[in-house]
Amino acid sequence: MTTETTAAADDRDNNALSVGEWFADMPLTRTHWLAGMTLFMTFVIESWEMMIIIFSSGAIGSEFELTNTQIGSLISAMFIGMIPGALLWGKLMGPLGRKQCLVISVGLYGIFPLLSAFAPTFEALWVVRFAAGIVLAGALVVTFPFFEELVPVRVRGKATVYLSAGWPLGVLTAIGVTVLWMDLGWRVVLGFSSLVSLWAFVIARFVPESPYWLAEKGRTDEADASIIRLSEGRVCAETTPGDSARGNDIAFLNIFRGKALRTTVIQSAINFCFAWGYWGLTSWMPALLAERGLQAREGLGFMALSALFMFPGYISASFLTGRFGRKKVMLLYVFMSAVAGFGFAASANVTQMYVWNFTLSFFMLGGWGIWNTWLGEIYDTRNRGAGTAWGVSAQRVANAIAPIAIGGVLATSNFLQTVSFITLFLAVTFIASLFLPETEGEALA
Repeated sequence: MTTETTAAADDRDNNALSVGEWFADMPLTRTHWLAGMTLFMTFVIESWEMMIIIFSSGAIGSEFELTNTQIGSLISAMFIGMIPGALLWGKLMGPLGRKQCLVISVGLYGIFPLLSAFAPTFEALWVVRFAAGIVLAGALVVTFPFFEELVPVRVRGKATVYLSAGWPLGVLTAIGVTVLWMDLGWRVVLGFSSLVSLWAFVIARFVPESPYWLAEKGRTDEADASIIRLSEGRVCAETTPGDSARGNDIAFLNIFRGKALRTTVIQSAINFCFAWGYWGLTSWMPALLAERGLQAREGLGFMALSALFMFPGYISASFLTGRFGRKKVMLLYVFMSAVAGFGFAASANVTQMYVWNFTLSFFMLGGWGIWNTWLGEIYDTRNRGAGTAWGVSAQRVANAIAPIAIGGVLATSNFLQTVSFITLFLAVTFIASLFLPETEGEALA
């Protein structure tokens, strides 16, 4: 190394700050908004694609003459695929980066709706949905930690909860597509989703790579450029390289070692139980509503109204987490979700079902907005991808098991017993949340 090069490196070391320090005072800009809206729509796509199979399951079941257990298995196929998929993409986030993984995941996904539309048998459709889960898992693993690595510290909590509001919009999109196209058959409904691949071009255009990841890899000039782009020139950054650049790269399994192990155990319990509590109800909601006398289109209307009540849940959660932090608000929303779940289970008429289910939608999805934010903050940059991937895998295990298990419970139990069983998992979520640290206002490590 020449004397001039050494001097330049020393000068950078003297003036450089960590990425988190540059984000502490960064202004919120139009570039943040464009990146945020792009990732918001990515989450809408994820939600749409996870829900569309539920709304199409009745028609699929009729064509292939499926039992309830087979329908539950088909709903679970994508989530089973997401289990290895999440771990795979969590590993790839390190070497490939946040942006490239997201573009590849969304871009490749569009192949599978087309394959689904031409599936000749139940078994072929199941395999295609499984493969689709492996690919779409990339978007699920990447979207939230990526977004958190792009926004200023002071708005990170509020903004990320708003990102979660893409879920009900995706649900409403899935309902709308089902209502508009189901008369043409479920194959058209599923095949229509192939258009989502085009969103990969929007991601590539409007979302910069994470400066945290770039600095972690020692690509400090690119990290500086990304910060300058995000701040629209108001921050002229010089960043310090991360531990990976210094030869201290950490393996995926590090989340199961040392202090990280405790965090991993707790977040695994939260992810599994919270996902079971939500998905156990959602996956069989049409059947549960039918048991109470609501026909198919009435049931879709019920679920559409429930989705609308999710939006104020997210808005309130965003406001409250910015003032009181993640922990207190998460505990409140999970507790109220459990109360509403038991109230829904005990409903004596359709009016009470509406009231309790809307209350459940408000608090459950508000709680998910906080959790999606909190999960991305409890690990440092080197472990964030692996930690998020493991958490998503735990969710998908619950998503995969719950429809099958609840189908069995529903066959042998009444409405009250089934919904009460599902809601017990929310109580475990509440208890586990007590043991995670507060992260509001803290720079990402």
